[in-house]
Amino acid sequence: MNASQKVALVTGATRGIGHETVRQLAEAGVTTLLAGRDPARTKAAADKLKAEGLPVEPITLDVTDTDTIQKAAADVKARFGKLDILVNNAGIIVDDLAKAPSEQSLDAWRETFETNLFAVVAVTQAFLPLLKAAPAARIVNVSSILGSLTLHLDPNSTIYGFKIPAYDASKSALNAWTVHLAHELRDTPIKVNAVHPGYVQTEMNGGQGEIDVPTGAKSSVGMSLIDADGPTGSFTYLGNTLPW
Repeated sequence: MNASQKVALVTGATRGIGHETVRQLAEAGVTTLLAGRDPARTKAAADKLKAEGLPVEPITLDVTDTDTIQKAAADVKARFGKLDILVNNAGIIVDDLAKAPSEQSLDAWRETFETNLFAVVAVTQAFLPLLKAAPAARIVNVSSILGSLTLHLDPNSTIYGFKIPAYDASKSALNAWTVHLAHELRDTPIKVNAVHPGYVQTEMNGGQGEIDVPTGAKSSVGMSLIDADGPTGSFTYLGNTLPW
């Protein structure tokens, strides 16, 4: 591989927004690693894109499993020696929507934060040396407008009456992690940003979204490809700033 060729890794990429993010990055000429926890499913998803002539490779990575995270990081180091783009896309919703915030089980809270926050921290920590080895790496954390505390408190906002407590809080925490990591890396070429993909028609919400999957991937892809003048420590949707 040419040393100037960018390498990206997208977690939770066997379907939905993650899979489309892989496609769009690969279409932009980025060698893109499609990460998933099931090896067979991951390979099948990558092979489908490779058959279209796109530079996509599978990589097994369960974001909640320390061993697979470390093995994936070692694999990327051995094959490429760097990582230019990390898209932390994997996420879950396990809240019981029929219950009030105070009625959600502790197990639901713990499971949600394990994937939506702690896994992002673990994956980022494992790949940070490879991101630092790249000329100007980008870290994109896929958040949600539901993580905006400002909008949750605004009776005129579109999300005021829409509360998924564990999921929402995990995305608020993810935004906080984004701010702190961006501050840590402020004097480096690495840029760290959070994005809201939009209310996308995916399996996670039973296809109830307002926009299609290709549009939903655009925020992640756009922020992955920003140049040196691009933002860091931001929270945006299709380039528009969202309130924390």
